[in-house]
Amino acid sequence: MSFDDLLQANRAYAEHFPHGGFDGKARRGVLMVTCMDSRIDPLDLIGLGHGDAKILRSPGGQVSESMLNGCILGVHLLGVERIMVVPHTKCAMASGTDANIRQVIAERSGLDTTWVSFGATPDQVNRLGEDVAKIRNHPLLKDRCEVGGFMYDVDSGLLEQLL
Repeated sequence: MSFDDLLQANRAYAEHFPHGGFDGKARRGVLMVTCMDSRIDPLDLIGLGHGDAKILRSPGGQVSESMLNGCILGVHLLGVERIMVVPHTKCAMASGTDANIRQVIAERSGLDTTWVSFGATPDQVNRLGEDVAKIRNHPLLKDRCEVGGFMYDVDSGLLEQLL
């Protein structure tokens, strides 16, 4: 497998690259934690463009320690004032539990996966509440930014605020 097609596309992109010299701050003060799902275009779904927001992606849109670190850096160094946690409908991480995912991967790879934690849960709303609380209650974020929990519908394109 080669990356030639992607490198060629990049060269075409770079020929007309209009974003050089930008300072890297979130011009609209927004940071979104969302899923790595390819059906999600984070900036488009909230009407923002290049440089307006920081986007952190993880399986299921979970707020892991790494995502939490990104939130802290965003708030203290990159102009973030609002944090959105955005899981989505029809997410593979909500289709079962870690045990289900481990079983599928073990069947496909033939390897033991019991040592891997994926964070899968069919209760997306409960996890969203936990993730929002994790950000709201963190001593380096508490009272420094607004935090909201949302659900994105991959079929309609609608975003609903739940928390």
